[in-house]
Amino acid sequence: MKYKTFALSALALAASSVAFAQSSGPQLTLYGILDANVQVLDGAAKQTRVQSGGLSGSRIGLRANEDLGGGLKAFFTLESGVNVDDGSYGQNAFWGRQAFVGLGTPYGSVSLGRQYSSLYTLTNEFSQFSNVGTGASTAVIGGFGGYEPVRGASNSATGNGGPARVNNSVKIESANYGGFTAGALWGMGEVAGNTNGNRIADVYGRYTGYGVDAMVSVVDDKADALGQNLRTVSAAAAYDWGNYRFNAGAMQVDDRSAANLDGKGYWLGASYRLGQHLFKGQYVESKNAGALADGKTQAFGVGYQYDLSKRTALYSSVTRFKNDGIGYVSRAAGTIPVGLTDADHRNLTEVVAGIRHSF
Repeated sequence: MKYKTFALSALALAASSVAFAQSSGPQLTLYGILDANVQVLDGAAKQTRVQSGGLSGSRIGLRANEDLGGGLKAFFTLESGVNVDDGSYGQNAFWGRQAFVGLGTPYGSVSLGRQYSSLYTLTNEFSQFSNVGTGASTAVIGGFGGYEPVRGASNSATGNGGPARVNNSVKIESANYGGFTAGALWGMGEVAGNTNGNRIADVYGRYTGYGVDAMVSVVDDKADALGQNLRTVSAAAAYDWGNYRFNAGAMQVDDRSAANLDGKGYWLGASYRLGQHLFKGQYVESKNAGALADGKTQAFGVGYQYDLSKRTALYSSVTRFKNDGIGYVSRAAGTIPVGLTDADHRNLTEVVAGIRHSF
């Protein structure tokens, strides 16, 4: 009996030691989102397909932080995009969504690696449909002569890189002062002898308080090797009033390269939550300027979401895309398969039904 009591006491002591080590050491979290939907596209032709990422981009990730004392903490995030429809990884890199390490202080933080720029935050958090490309999303603001502000073309990032996600970047962000935060990011092109000729520079500010959330962003995307020099200025705001949420945003692209493919756009949205039900709608318009001044895309989408639990939701949306002008760039949710639009059938209707689970 004494041996049994001793063994139980030893196990209890070991368990308490492990718990203490976990509570006082780095806090590691495994998390993820699996989101898949059936998408029906109807234009010059029809197509039905399974897509990954409707409400949110599918992903799996690791993040941790460690309290170093004196107000200092170390943190990191490794996040991989997952294409649920075929099992491949997204963003053309295994840790393609995010990969950074940093140090936090009472005054702010500094981090290094592959990180979201302010454009990603602004087009994601101030849109009813996020920026993953389902429904009337802010991703439709892209397409100014083939350039998407939320993806970019700088050599400082590869694949689905800058300025939405910026490789080789250093980000500095302030602490929250009365609801205000500010930050800056520098993405290094790492080209020998031409460091400043191939880079992304990003500055932003944000205020949150009294039901108001507002953000401004300036991203300068320069790639001398590609002959590109693009500056994107954006602003967005949201207001929460009871069960209602209203949002709006605007974006302008100044193409200072020889192509002169300027563009601008805006979006307006609203949503209403009733228990487990969420109803939302959004209008988006993008318009070319410069060399393709007559091109315009309009989109109006309505969506419905039913929360089965805190982690699982069913969703659907219907969106109509209207493309006008000779210089229009046909836009919908992500890349439009070849043949779905043509010169005589420019418009497109999208219907989506899907499920999202997070852990």
